[in-house]
Amino acid sequence: MSSPEPLLSVRNVGVEFRLPGRPAARVLDQVSLTVAVGSVVAVVGESGSGKSTLGRAVTGTLAENGRITDGQVTLADRTLTDLSERQYRGVRGKEIGYIPQDALLGLNPLMPVGVQAGEPLRAHGLASKAERRERVIDLFAKVGLRNPERLYSRHPHELSGGMCQRVLIAAAMSTGPRLLIADEPTTALDVTVQKTILDLLTSLVESDDLAILLVTHDLGVAGERADEIAVLKDGRLIRSGRTEEVIADPGDEYTERLLRASSLGFSGTRAANSRLEFSRTVPSDSPVVVRAKSLTKTFGARGGSDQVTAVADASFQVRKGTTLGIVGESGSGKTTLVRVLAGLTPADSGTVEIDSEPVIHHRRGRGLSDLYRKVQLVYQDPFASLNPRATVRSILEEPLTGHKLGATRAGRGGGAARRGGEVPERSGATARSPQRAVRSQRADRIAELLDVTGLPSSVADRYTAELSGGQRQRVAIARALAPRPEVLILDEPVSALDVTVQRQILDLLGSLQREFALTYLFISHDFGVIAEVSDEIVVLQQGRIVEHGPALGILTQPRTDYVKELLASIPGAAEPSSALSS
Repeated sequence: MSSPEPLLSVRNVGVEFRLPGRPAARVLDQVSLTVAVGSVVAVVGESGSGKSTLGRAVTGTLAENGRITDGQVTLADRTLTDLSERQYRGVRGKEIGYIPQDALLGLNPLMPVGVQAGEPLRAHGLASKAERRERVIDLFAKVGLRNPERLYSRHPHELSGGMCQRVLIAAAMSTGPRLLIADEPTTALDVTVQKTILDLLTSLVESDDLAILLVTHDLGVAGERADEIAVLKDGRLIRSGRTEEVIADPGDEYTERLLRASSLGFSGTRAANSRLEFSRTVPSDSPVVVRAKSLTKTFGARGGSDQVTAVADASFQVRKGTTLGIVGESGSGKTTLVRVLAGLTPADSGTVEIDSEPVIHHRRGRGLSDLYRKVQLVYQDPFASLNPRATVRSILEEPLTGHKLGATRAGRGGGAARRGGEVPERSGATARSPQRAVRSQRADRIAELLDVTGLPSSVADRYTAELSGGQRQRVAIARALAPRPEVLILDEPVSALDVTVQRQILDLLGSLQREFALTYLFISHDFGVIAEVSDEIVVLQQGRIVEHGPALGILTQPRTDYVKELLASIPGAAEPSSALSS
């Protein structure tokens, strides 16, 4: 039986970006692949490998300073690289759907999400206003959004990151495209919704003659869902073929390393089967650093009296030098809970203590400064949390300046380093030129922060828009580490990173915790990550703690069907009966 004709064909494509005062940067070099109707082709590689650029080359959405220098992209019998921008607009959004990686940047904050999801239908004149509403509500339900009629009129800031991502998926699917470019479409989603979305995309491939180009750093997803895999490194295609062939025979050290690192994505299931590779228990004599008691937080629904309970009667404690993993589906209350813990959002009732000091939301002055020096956050979306008009150097220097800190050893040292790195006003060389000494010390500290987070020194004078998503997240982590906090709140800190960088960041966080007895609150929808980093786990469902205890017990002997379902939804997981049996 002959192979189906390709719908998408990429032949020897090269892409470069022009840079002011510098040689053009070649991002793709002689890349070729095809995607047939009824198939999924996964493009896999580390951050900066050119994965997203390939997707944008196909959709004609390269940045203004980017251009296809050679090669050809065709859709069926139509050559896309010959199209004008006006002609491309007739193809993009109608014949080619695109799901971007960054949900918040992909949505207009001033427009209801339902209107935005129906925009492709309006732009191509495919449906009336009433028909668009009906189609969007139906799609919202299909991608796993609860209460789709109510969500239609909500704005992006009223939805969680995962919910925003599902809105974008609905928008991309609204016109019934022939080709779907999915750029990390499940990065921000919990495992159950990830499975729902991937099941949906798979069913569309089978029922609607859809072709999907799946850009992902998650080889667990690629191995389970793709018919073929193409591996990119530094803009070059170094391995491609049927999925089973690539996994069985990587063929080169880079692909083999990606496959080894991808074990992170499966570790939750393997941990359950093997009763975990560790059985670390929290020392009973370790002091309690974070204590939450009966926390409740509700929000009023727009245009009505209904109340949404984000956190309900949550109580737990975290001991010094340990990690509490907080896991649950999108909208379960994870982020609201940690914002209350950090003093960024007031609780309706209940109390929070950090290092025996109460967290008071309305506190100002020195008390608030001390809290924010002790507690630092790393947000899920680094592009939104980092100032796009500041260089990386300025971003890292800001907390040092704000807390009046100088240089400290990034990984070792005593004295001032262990006390947070305060610089004496007058001592030795600093007495002769205190300002110059402080600037020098801060420059040293910035260099150390870049080093420990795996960033080259050249990044210091670049802007965040010039960095990959993984590099931006590492800058966010470096900024949080700058004042050497006691408690680090990590809100999905590795969800945007490829598997090899995930490994580096988790190793970094582990080494810092061991050396300085740092306390982590680690939020994730990825049970594989949670299994690896956590001493204890809190599982949230619709704002309530449904399970709480040692990681070993929850991962191997879950008490609730909800947790069993979360574990069974991990890519590559066995059925619950086998994954959780002895």
